[in-house]
Amino acid sequence: MHLKSRADKIRKMLRRIYPDVKTQLLHQNPFEILVATILSAQCTDKQVNQVTPLLFKNLKTPADFAAVPLKTLENLIRPMEALVKLPGVGRKTANVVLGAAFGIPGVVVDTHVARISRRLGLTENKDPVKIEFDLMGIVPKRTWSDFSLQLIFFGRSTCTARKPRCPQCPLEKRCPWPHKTTQQ
Repeated sequence: MHLKSRADKIRKMLRRIYPDVKTQLLHQNPFEILVATILSAQCTDKQVNQVTPLLFKNLKTPADFAAVPLKTLENLIRPMEALVKLPGVGRKTANVVLGAAFGIPGVVVDTHVARISRRLGLTENKDPVKIEFDLMGIVPKRTWSDFSLQLIFFGRSTCTARKPRCPQCPLEKRCPWPHKTTQQ
């Protein structure tokens, strides 16, 4: 089966399962989604959502973040101490912000998207940028953001890293991954 056709069938099945996808990071404006996405690079969305309400209550603008002493910022995000070492905005973060805040399609490659794209035979690459470009070549641009989120949700619920639920997977017949689980 041609790769674009295969991707289209997978995309349509995921759209039926997850018809209305939105980022699970809490935010009220583009700046907040930017900060929340940067924080999510080091932990789960759930952990970020526990910290950001207080963080955004105290720090509302980029200038607020720039002016606050590092120790104050560390105290605000203490439950996620690794976050003080954040490298900044990369392609994944930029694509999340463009999609969530501005409606501009982008392929977001997190660990779920990378894993599932390889398992489904949509890419052979491990590098997130190469995976992003592989998916951009086989998925219609208007669906890039939704497709990424659908893969993320699917990765959290079904096609997990350690114990994928292959017997219950609606994509099982389209999945060429040789290490499928046969029982729970």
